[in-house]
Amino acid sequence: MSQAGQNLKYLRKLRGWTQEEFSNKLGIKRSLIGAYEEERADPRLEVLEIIADIFKLTLDELLLKDLSNTGSSYLAKRRQQKMMTAERNLIHFVPVKAAAGYLAGYADSEFIDELNTFTLPMLAGGQYRAFEIIGDSMMPTPSGSIIVGEKIDNNPDEIKSNQPYIVVSRNEGIVYKRIVKNNRQKNKFTLVSDNPQYQPYQVNAEDIVELWHAQMVLSKVSQQQRWDVDSLANMVNNLQSQVSNMKKKMN
Repeated sequence: MSQAGQNLKYLRKLRGWTQEEFSNKLGIKRSLIGAYEEERADPRLEVLEIIADIFKLTLDELLLKDLSNTGSSYLAKRRQQKMMTAERNLIHFVPVKAAAGYLAGYADSEFIDELNTFTLPMLAGGQYRAFEIIGDSMMPTPSGSIIVGEKIDNNPDEIKSNQPYIVVSRNEGIVYKRIVKNNRQKNKFTLVSDNPQYQPYQVNAEDIVELWHAQMVLSKVSQQQRWDVDSLANMVNNLQSQVSNMKKKMN
């Protein structure tokens, strides 16, 4: 006897969908969902194939197994997949108080495992780490923000000029800056603050031990900064002056 009707009902409730929501996902009428679940009609093959794809099932599992059974292989497999995905997407968090230890333990798996972790569902397919930043050098990003960065190689070709990075170096520690590449000195990078009150400075490529390309900024709503017109005008003037000086040095 086919288990399709009961399994459809179980899977729908497992996701918290109404019959209307489920029917929209399948591209069929809501009344058909009711007929399938009450076993007044058998689902068409094309409908079963869509359901199997949504829930990562085989047609045999959908038709022949009782998926509501807590001991079923389907539930065990889905739990295992979820745990593996969560572990793979864990983001380790480096607070300011752990920054000094991170410089010594960034390559130590035991040290990294001791850090707190979290996940962000919109990030996938890479290695990510989160760093707390303190200070106003990257304003308007407020002090106390958390920068989530994706790990990249220290290869100069992988670095995108004028993009924000968490730079971990032997001499400067952990800093959040924009990197400007110097085409004439490939072994040096210029680190630039978004706040033009801070002067750019150079680091040697050989001193950099890790680079994390900034992907997200997490901050409290109460930390968001507002700028007045005079402050913005001063920032623009300072920034223009810095750009002019950098161009002279690079030419």
